[in-house]
Amino acid sequence: MIHNAAGQDNSTYMNLILLFPSDFTDASMSLVRLSGHRREHAVSVCNVEVGFTLKVGLINGNMGTAVVLEITDTVLDLQVTLDEHPPTSLPLTLICALPRPKSLFKCIEVATVMGVKTMYFINSYRVEKNYWGSQRLEGSELKHHMIIGLEQSRDTILPKLEFRRRFKPFVEDELSAIINDSRALVAHPYAAQPCPYHCTGPITLIIGPEGGFIPYEIEMLQKQDVEAVSFGARILRVEHAVAALIGRIL
Repeated sequence: MIHNAAGQDNSTYMNLILLFPSDFTDASMSLVRLSGHRREHAVSVCNVEVGFTLKVGLINGNMGTAVVLEITDTVLDLQVTLDEHPPTSLPLTLICALPRPKSLFKCIEVATVMGVKTMYFINSYRVEKNYWGSQRLEGSELKHHMIIGLEQSRDTILPKLEFRRRFKPFVEDELSAIINDSRALVAHPYAAQPCPYHCTGPITLIIGPEGGFIPYEIEMLQKQDVEAVSFGARILRVEHAVAALIGRIL
């Protein structure tokens, strides 16, 4: 959302422009110069003019507003006030069997939008081995999709992403500490217990591949006090299951 000098609202799909330390041009961190796609978005999509106010946030820091000082063909100069805390994170840790890269990016965006700050992507018997060989699991592309989620939801705090290539060591050696005092649930299409609604307190949510975890994997999870719950007869894509289950549980 942007506001002009007269207070008129102008809607935009980038609900927050994220700033990075390298954007600031003064020691007091009150002046910012933007170029590239963020400048293009502000000028071409938001139609900003000098005096307009934009909603901004410093990556992993505070949020606030920025007044447009100058617009040129290549840069946008802003005066920034960062005096707002980012929204409270969701009390949920997400653990997913690694999906195909396109679904992975959608999962990351959805979970980021909903306020999840810790995500684990793990191996499973039904995870295709070539998913782990994708170069798209490394580098800037993962961060790019987190940033899209932050801009959409007006947040600044990047989630933590972890990848685990071995199911059994992860469950036996790490899962107990991750769960800690939370209620741990694994979505399993063949579970008798229905998925609960509107849980209170921290949650660890585990989602398998589209065909579900195999019985051996479910048994291993249950040994760690993970409850197997059903979301109904329909089989959802992983990214759809992430959104639907988080919305139902919390």
